Amino acid sequence: MARIPIDPTELLRETIAALADPGCLLVSKGSDGTPNVMTIGWATFGVIWGLPICTVYVRHSRHTWKLLEQHGEFTVNVPAADLAQAAVTCGTLSGRDADKFAEAGLTPVPAAQVDVPIIDECVVHYECSVVHRTNVDPMHLAGSVLDGCYSKGDFHAIYHGHILGAQAHENARARLGG
Repeated sequence: MARIPIDPTELLRETIAALADPGCLLVSKGSDGTPNVMTIGWATFGVIWGLPICTVYVRHSRHTWKLLEQHGEFTVNVPAADLAQAAVTCGTLSGRDADKFAEAGLTPVPAAQVDVPIIDECVVHYECSVVHRTNVDPMHLAGSVLDGCYSKGDFHAIYHGHILGAQAHENARARLGG
């Protein structure tokens, strides 16, 4: 199926639904050029600094955190429901120990705007370059969030990515149930 360029806001409703189930797939790569994929359930989309932004949250303990620190680009890929098991696989294995693309049956292909691949089997793709990075500050979190999400003290780094391009399969809306 051919991919076509889209406005980054065109399939946001479907993207946000996919974050909840089955999760979206964040691709990064390190200085050695090897890509890695992880499942994410937390992301925000909007306009900051007059730019279309995708903000992703990655725990410091994750292999992806190291890769994002080395290479400030990432892609967010939206899977249809038939890739739910691939999302589970990418969320349970570590890229330190396994080739998650191979394990999940996913194919990295070149992106149009960044030097990090997109996932061929996914139906929507956001290509991002990090313009700001910060960390969750436990001193400024509500107690309920701190207790509910960070009981082990494993806080997130927050990456604001300028969406340089977005593309989707021609039938993406239908495949995502929209």
